[in-house]
Amino acid sequence: MGSSQNIPVAGIALAAVTFVALLMLGTDVVIALAVLTVWIGSLLVAAGRPPEPPKAKTKQPLSLDAIRDLIENSSIPLLITDRDTIALANRAARRMLGPHVIGQDARVALRQPEAISLVNEDRQGEAIVRGLVRRGDIWQINRQALDGRLAMLEFINQTAEADISRAHTDFVANASHELRTPLAAILGYVETLQEGEGEIDTPLARKFLGIIEREAKRLQALVSDLMSLSRVEAEKHDLPTTRIDLAPLVERAARDAAGPDRLERLVLDITSEPLVLGDTQQLEQVVRNLVDNAMKYGAAERPVTVVLDIAQGDLARIAVADEGEGIAPEQIPHLTRRFYRTDPGRSRASGGTGLGLAIVKHIVERHRGRLDITSELGKGTRVVVRLPRAPAADALAAGEAGSAADPDPAPLRADSG
Repeated sequence: MGSSQNIPVAGIALAAVTFVALLMLGTDVVIALAVLTVWIGSLLVAAGRPPEPPKAKTKQPLSLDAIRDLIENSSIPLLITDRDTIALANRAARRMLGPHVIGQDARVALRQPEAISLVNEDRQGEAIVRGLVRRGDIWQINRQALDGRLAMLEFINQTAEADISRAHTDFVANASHELRTPLAAILGYVETLQEGEGEIDTPLARKFLGIIEREAKRLQALVSDLMSLSRVEAEKHDLPTTRIDLAPLVERAARDAAGPDRLERLVLDITSEPLVLGDTQQLEQVVRNLVDNAMKYGAAERPVTVVLDIAQGDLARIAVADEGEGIAPEQIPHLTRRFYRTDPGRSRASGGTGLGLAIVKHIVERHRGRLDITSELGKGTRVVVRLPRAPAADALAAGEAGSAADPDPAPLRADSG
């Protein structure tokens, strides 16, 4: 309370009235003043008593119904255990472990030794568990005591972070290996030429220099592809906005990829002139990579066909087909991985870097398109890129004034032609 509320105003007023009355009755002033002083002093002393101590609050036990309401809609899987039994599981946990876990012993439901140890020791802490839901996944389980008998288990999925770290490690290892191979050849032949002191005959020297030149060009191509892949990944969330006529782009890029030595094998079948929103340099790179792969791995002297038309769903479709040996079905899903080769020796001999289709995949994803790869052993391989057609100019202007485009790229597929 405030100080103004502790002063007994009514009592003091009554004391003052009594003081005046005593004076009017002829009482000595000193006696009347003494009575007034004692009266007011006693009132103030009584008003100044310390307040009664607050009553101790009794901690209310946690209600399972209240906890259920709090955790049900959390996106993180959460379990509430009553001693060792699972009393509650929110929606995310039921989706992950199944609704049957409610009422089970937590040690039976989780099964993993690290999780069982965390529950058995009845302690607050964390445990890293592998293979909890499916093979290869990684979960961090955090345990937090709520009261004497209830505890909460929180499940944090760390699989994606582990996959990213592993992919980075694999990429660095593969890139280092790919760079080391041509460098070793270059250094080896240079050392041989230097140690010859002019005794190596001219034909052999020319052969060594030719190998050095070939490996240096391969190294240059590898570095160029690594830089291209890095740029494409950095821009993958930026939707291109330049209107491009695909017909001249496809023809120009296909002829460049074939070159004068292989141009007679190139068959162009352009039946439409679709417009797309895209990056000219990147789309040319897509066509060049696909045509170059088809020329390298298709049967020699057999044609490579490039088709540009309109696919179902009003999509611009670029299809590149060769008549080579084909690819085994189990290898097709891996073709867009960095440095993946179906025949490493043949790929390196032809100057391939193992990054071409990985670059194509990322460019197609940036353009919100779809990449499909089909192949039949002994008959050849067909790669199809489908891209959304550009809207009319007025529709594009309206779209730019409205909401931003969906940032999620269309899924990559390798199962349809």
